[in-house]
Amino acid sequence: MCSNSLKAALVAALLVSGFAEARELKVCADPNNLPFSNDKGEGFENKIVELIAHDLGATVTYAWRAQRRGFLREGLKAEACDLVPALPSNLEGVRTTAPYYRSSYVFVTRADEPVPQSFNDALLRERKIGVQLVGDDGWNTPPAHALAKRGIVGNVRGYSLYGDYREPNPPARIIEAVADGSIDVAIAWGPLGGYFATRQAAPLKVAPVKPFFDGPQLPMVWDISMAVRKGDDALRDEIEAALVRLKPRIDAILEDYGVPRADKAARNGEIRP
Repeated sequence: MCSNSLKAALVAALLVSGFAEARELKVCADPNNLPFSNDKGEGFENKIVELIAHDLGATVTYAWRAQRRGFLREGLKAEACDLVPALPSNLEGVRTTAPYYRSSYVFVTRADEPVPQSFNDALLRERKIGVQLVGDDGWNTPPAHALAKRGIVGNVRGYSLYGDYREPNPPARIIEAVADGSIDVAIAWGPLGGYFATRQAAPLKVAPVKPFFDGPQLPMVWDISMAVRKGDDALRDEIEAALVRLKPRIDAILEDYGVPRADKAARNGEIRP
């Protein structure tokens, strides 16, 4: 009996030790921001993070926060999490991995409407245009600046990336406006445009904006990385190595979600400042 009790105690101790040593990957993400993430795990960043966690033998734990002002300060920098997916590769104040995809802003139109060929297309002076704005103060995104410097303002309508957070998928409003005819052309960030364009009742077309660089200070194309806190080089290197190992599977996820890729154009030398 004593021997059996001792064995049972040893097994229990080993099990407790195993659970104690189970790795946790703490991730900051937005709970209502498809196609990127939501608290149901339906976004492509959710899928990619799960792939990485499995590769590292870890379990994902989310710190949910709306991705707006204070997101990094109150999340990653406050140590509520250790990893943030889908940030610009050149973002200051964090340590980023090598990029795992590159995308651009896109023009979204109805299938029976012409697609602007560039920001210089006269079509943009004649059509109702929707552009994305960031923040309560209406901070302008690069496409909004590109239109403004050409004097295209009177026929432009702004759509907040934040939107009404009480509703699902607030960023989708700009694409829905194209589908219902409220606007003729949406200029949206590529992953968002590519995903929601395929989910409207009316057929829509999606095309990359041109030029990719509207002057050296106004890029329309961005490399996207994952980020850790500055100084956390060990985790950064682990995540980057996993991104390399998992590249074919990550590329498949991005394709499934309709993410427009500028990687091929970059390799062919078509994207230059």
